[in-house]
Amino acid sequence: MIIESYSPKETLELGKKIGREVQPGQVYTLIGDLGVGKTVFTQGIAEGLDIREPICSPTFTIVQVYEEGRMPFYHFDVYRIGDLEEMEEIGYEDYFYGKGFTMIEWANLIEEILPPSYREVTIEKDLEKGFDYRKITIREVNKS
Repeated sequence: MIIESYSPKETLELGKKIGREVQPGQVYTLIGDLGVGKTVFTQGIAEGLDIREPICSPTFTIVQVYEEGRMPFYHFDVYRIGDLEEMEEIGYEDYFYGKGFTMIEWANLIEEILPPSYREVTIEKDLEKGFDYRKITIREVNKS
């Protein structure tokens, strides 16, 4: 599925819609260059999960856990992961296969440990279509 967004507000609204629909145990990955709107999209997901606290990228903490919404929200940013052993130390399986919803930014860096199925969200800019234009692609990934 491809969605075109022409403003941060539209990207936020798409995130909200997805946040209202996700189920416990689902994993989404989020791919996109710096500045494409990954944090705005994630803030929308949090709103859709009824989370009211501020959402920011967990770049230096690897995972941020939000428990106040309709289910726990596990927000990973694995950009600074040195090796998969760091993910094991964090106990990633408890999150990926837990009772909440998991969003993983830069998931291509940990592909080997991703669950057998997940949804991949890719956000891309196209300056020819405008400064705020984003092409958002959502696809099912089944590794089996």
